[in-house]
Amino acid sequence: MAYPGEPLAQYVEETGVGGSPVVTLNPTAIRRWIAIEMQRLRQAADHKPEDAAKRIGKAKTVIHHIETGRNLPAPADLEVLLNLYGVAERVPFFRELVKSAKRGTDWWIGFTSTVPEWFNLYLGLESAAARISSYDSQWIPGLFQTREYAEALYRAGEQRMTDDEVASAVELRMARQEIITRHDDPPQIWCVLDENALRRQVGGPDVMRAQLDRLVKLAELPNVDIQIVPHAIGAHAGAEGTFTILDYPPDFEGDPGTVYVETRQQGIYYERPEQVTDYRRVFERLQVQAEKPEKSPALISKAQTKDTR
Repeated sequence: MAYPGEPLAQYVEETGVGGSPVVTLNPTAIRRWIAIEMQRLRQAADHKPEDAAKRIGKAKTVIHHIETGRNLPAPADLEVLLNLYGVAERVPFFRELVKSAKRGTDWWIGFTSTVPEWFNLYLGLESAAARISSYDSQWIPGLFQTREYAEALYRAGEQRMTDDEVASAVELRMARQEIITRHDDPPQIWCVLDENALRRQVGGPDVMRAQLDRLVKLAELPNVDIQIVPHAIGAHAGAEGTFTILDYPPDFEGDPGTVYVETRQQGIYYERPEQVTDYRRVFERLQVQAEKPEKSPALISKAQTKDTR
């Protein structure tokens, strides 16, 4: 499977060990995966951080920085650590990953003036995801927004933005949407929307009508499922608010996935297996409580007829 363009790692099985992987995934996603995998391998081998640090002759903080993604492992340290963890055969693979993380360029680099630092990681993980599962309680999610709807949201915010800043932020949001229909293995997207998101007028009737039309068209795509939680359900599993679950390609061996929750001040990333599992249960409950995906076009059209005239 390609995510995007080329596989994360493609081994040439000639030596029994494997050849060099071909990596074109964005550096942010690669760095995160290296960090998580290095920690997972150490724990699986039952070594403490201080044991690993002693083996490479460095401070314990070096291991911490590797396992949090702050720093990439040095080539010599990488070989020693992977041998310590009992996976010496993966040294060539990890070496290529580190090289790719160093030499690659994240696709959103041109939008950095309007991207909060804490959102950079999400942009990398979203573009690397094989599956995106989200619940939105108030708004149409960014991946589904029309240009006019997105602009209206930015202009309605309390934060003062210049016209150029709004334009750049909207362009970034539009660029993110390219993953939906990309040629090579677009992600499977499953979105549960509270009916509030359909009823809330953003940008006026014309903008909202076009936005709901777009939702109907997106729901027809083979890799997109949309469910609506109607008002009649009353209290439901999404009471605590909006969240997104990102799952990654099989190449990300051992990766538990990521839950992303955004507040006004920061983006929060939950990546411990028990945290991700907790949100998965909430999402599964929402899928049961929401109307079935095949009913979504009719529900969206009904909202359009009733509220955007």
